[in-house]
Amino acid sequence: MVRRVSHIWDIIPDVRSAEELDVRLAERLAELRVERGWPLDELAARTGVSRSTLSRLERAEISPTAALLNKLCAVYERTLSRLLAEVESEPPLLVRAAEQRVWRDEESGFARRSVSPPHPGLRGEVVEGTLRPGADIAYDVPPVPGLEQHIWVLEGTVEIAANGRAHTLTAGDCLRFVLWGASRFHCPGPGPARYVILVVLP
Repeated sequence: MVRRVSHIWDIIPDVRSAEELDVRLAERLAELRVERGWPLDELAARTGVSRSTLSRLERAEISPTAALLNKLCAVYERTLSRLLAEVESEPPLLVRAAEQRVWRDEESGFARRSVSPPHPGLRGEVVEGTLRPGADIAYDVPPVPGLEQHIWVLEGTVEIAANGRAHTLTAGDCLRFVLWGASRFHCPGPGPARYVILVVLP
């Protein structure tokens, strides 16, 4: 029996299980590495993630955290949404609320709803993020350098650092930038923070 950690897909409603999608994601990550001709040791060197963790991930023995997926997306030059979309069929033009996929990283306290998933021929996507109080997520590099982001806070307070500048946003505030370097999202509380991100590929 393969042991699962708590980082899961939440699909509402869908007959496909979270485990099935974890397996598809693992297979796609392995495909991307093989396409580049990289052994696990080289991928480990490029990402700073241990070989054993990468091996377990590609065998679907563990589910990745948001930080781990971001490191893999950076070396594979794709956004998280685009990677997740590659393990599913092409999304419809109309995305009903009940069909919007939610990916959860229970360890860091982050939930990510794909409101408008990546679509062939479109450069933008819309994501809703929710951080529980105390959640803190740091990304060393952007998944795609030059990624344009517009972040609109719906509720709560979120502290965002991007390209070496820190900002505190509350409900109604909008932060926009082109991301070239590290970024960090922190929810100081007392309640959760919920925000919308418009992402535009360069």
